[in-house]
Amino acid sequence: MAGVLSGCGAAFEALGESYPSAEPVPCPEGGVRLMEGDGNAAMGIRVADVQILNCGAGVYELEGYPEVRLLDRERRPVEVSVAPGNNGVTATGGDDPATAPRKVVLRPGQAASTGLLWRNLVTDGAGATAEGWVLEVVPKPGAPRLTLELEHAVDLGNTGRMGLSPWRSPASGGSGSPGARETSTATDNGG
Repeated sequence: MAGVLSGCGAAFEALGESYPSAEPVPCPEGGVRLMEGDGNAAMGIRVADVQILNCGAGVYELEGYPEVRLLDRERRPVEVSVAPGNNGVTATGGDDPATAPRKVVLRPGQAASTGLLWRNLVTDGAGATAEGWVLEVVPKPGAPRLTLELEHAVDLGNTGRMGLSPWRSPASGGSGSPGARETSTATDNGG
């Protein structure tokens, strides 16, 4: 790939622009960053994977559920109930022991994930529909709030509910999903 792009620097300079670099993105305060993982949509049910990457030098521990807030394109809060489990999004109920919160320990370079679940459904033709384009996530109590700009919207319709899975351990190898996109920044923790 480098050979294909080797002549591009002159073209960018001729346009008065700088050649994009592959500079590593600095690790946000707190030593972790968010990445948008893969998603799936079928018959109105949507699922999305949000990953957290330990980009710091030490071990990062998680347990339970992150605190998640959904924002629109203008970064205004979206009216949505975010709760552990399916939050009434699907007809199945009860706690699955396989998805119970567990302690997750991330070594530098490892990633963990949480899943979002919602239904794109319009139940009131006169009501406004909601779309979220930004996630604010507090990975654990006391951690800095991270912001993730999404490539794919959380298109809630007007259901106003989103379910959330607990943090899950890294897959074998633990370096995150190949489709994940690193775009998070840390912000202050004040709501």
